[in-house]
Amino acid sequence: MDQVTRDMTIMEVVNKHPQCIRVFYQHGLFCIGCSVAYRETVEQGAAAHGIEVEQLMRELNQAAGDKPGS
Repeated sequence: MDQVTRDMTIMEVVNKHPQCIRVFYQHGLFCIGCSVAYRETVEQGAAAHGIEVEQLMRELNQAAGDKPGS
């Protein structure tokens, strides 16, 4: 599995693992359509929105392991 890391940009995660979009949305990170998502890392996005990065990383990596559409 291609792991999601905290230093990946949000759009890099979305492009590699579209199934992670729901995780971002569940945490209130609606920046998928925002230009900031192309340069902001997962860790920076979590910090900016007051989200616990370790929990977010666990959920993103769990979703990344799911097959799209499952």
